Amino acid sequence: MYRRELAGSLACDAPPPLPQAADTGRVQRWETGHGVLYHRRYAVRIRDADLSAELLMARLKRDPNHAAPSAFATFHKTRGDEGTMRVGDEYVVRMPGPWDGPVRVVEVDSRSYRLATLESHLEAGQIRTCATDDGSTLEFVVESWARSGDRVSDLLHRRLHIAKEVQLHMWTSFLERVVALCRGRMEDGISITTWRVDDVAG
Repeated sequence: MYRRELAGSLACDAPPPLPQAADTGRVQRWETGHGVLYHRRYAVRIRDADLSAELLMARLKRDPNHAAPSAFATFHKTRGDEGTMRVGDEYVVRMPGPWDGPVRVVEVDSRSYRLATLESHLEAGQIRTCATDDGSTLEFVVESWARSGDRVSDLLHRRLHIAKEVQLHMWTSFLERVVALCRGRMEDGISITTWRVDDVAG
C-alpha cells in the first residue's frame, strides 16, 4: 500500500459538477461542508483478470456488496429496484459506529458510477467508482471529493483521525475484494493519493 498526501487546489481538486438531470434534493454539496476539502484516489492495477472492465462494473452495479468488506461496510438499497443501478437510486452505507452514510446515484455508465452524499452523511461531496482495461491489465479506481458534513465530523476526521482511518480500511479492503472478484493478480499494490485543499471558506 502506497500513501501520499499532496497540496491541492480548488481549480484542480473540486468535484465535477452534478449532472443537470440529477435529483439534487437532500444532496450535501461540498460547498456546504466544513473544513478541508480532500480529493482522494484509491487505485489498483490487476493483471490476468477474468473479468473485463464492463463485466466487473456490471457485477458491482447489480450489488456493490459483491466487493464490500462486510467487516467495515455494507450497502443497503433504500430506493430503486434490486439487481440494477440507475440514476436516482439510493443506498445507505452501513459501517461500524456512527458512520452510516446515505448516498444517491447521480451518474452511471458501462464502466463507472458516481454517488452524491445526502443529508446526515458524515461527508459532503461525491464519490466515483470506475474500471478501465487495455486487454492485459485492468485498473480499478475509487475517487472521492469531500469535506466533513458538519463540525463534529470535521473534528473526528481532521483532528482525531478516526473517520479517516475507517475510510482507509474500508476502501483498501474494497479494492482487495475487487482483485479477488476478478481472479487476477494485484500489480504494485494499492495506491492512495490525497490532494488536500485548505483554502476553502466555511
